[in-house]
Amino acid sequence: MSTTTKPSTQQPRTAGLVAASVLVAALGGGLVACGQGGASAALAPDVTVTNAASRPAARPQVQDGQAAPLKAARPTGLTIPSAGVRTDTMLDLGLDENHELEVPSVADAEKPGWYTGAVTPGERGAAILVAHYDTAKGPALLRDVAKMKINDVIEVGRADGSTAKFRIREIQQVDKKDFPTNKVYGTTAGPELRLITCGGPIRDGHRSDNIIFFADLVK
Repeated sequence: MSTTTKPSTQQPRTAGLVAASVLVAALGGGLVACGQGGASAALAPDVTVTNAASRPAARPQVQDGQAAPLKAARPTGLTIPSAGVRTDTMLDLGLDENHELEVPSVADAEKPGWYTGAVTPGERGAAILVAHYDTAKGPALLRDVAKMKINDVIEVGRADGSTAKFRIREIQQVDKKDFPTNKVYGTTAGPELRLITCGGPIRDGHRSDNIIFFADLVK
């Protein structure tokens, strides 16, 4: 997989805002290549989630009105109790030749990936994680994505031994042609997480939609 150079975590906030704007401009959209791929029959049922949103989750640690950000530390694993996800692996993902976010390979269908061009989970900003719902070989890591609801917890293990705990604030399923690039990758006031997968019916060999979870750091 190709990778991109991660922006410096020591940048001042104003520089971070500029970097976020450049990032949004550079990205072509969502997970275009995510989904079944090929012409094989679907081995997992079509999935649709209910779009929903809540107020930002309660934050026990407050800094400038937001959860206190963590220092940079590479993500090392992902746990989502409501979806039965528990893994101690994390892939590094970059952008492909079309400036679209890479996705894990079919061989890595049971592994999540972290977009290295954004912040690490727990830092101030929007951290981006990606995982498959299914591939041409069948159900994948987020096979139970439909069980995930507002206020569910997403935990991300980090290389410094800490765990960044996020609570889901919003769930959005969109056609890949209407991917909300600015909303997903744009500047945030505090530490947030976007977890992206695919859903909807098969269209031209791939899932037609992206399912996006927006979550706030709560611990």
